[in-house]
Amino acid sequence: MATVTFSAADDVLYAYLAGEIDHDAAQGLRIQLDDALVSRTPQTLVLDFGGVGFMSGIGLILGRQRCARTLGGSLRIQHAPEQLRRVLQLAGIPCTEPGGEISGGI
Repeated sequence: MATVTFSAADDVLYAYLAGEIDHDAAQGLRIQLDDALVSRTPQTLVLDFGGVGFMSGIGLILGRQRCARTLGGSLRIQHAPEQLRRVLQLAGIPCTEPGGEISGGI
């Protein structure tokens, strides 16, 4: 089971993800993350993967990036596990270090 908890500081919304994120868990997280993006409209959404042990794909990340951009914001990734960093790198997403911002076209 995957969970997300939120905290905000200024125009930044932190989403702390935990657990194992498979396809089914990702659907629930998408709803929670999108609701938070729409209701809080942060300038930056930071997805913190420090508590994630497994993630089956990057669709959750790509979709939240698209949603954040549509609302005039941006997305950052921090504390991504090594496996996820490798997948992001293969997908051409340069954001893999804590505090690094996703940039470039997807």
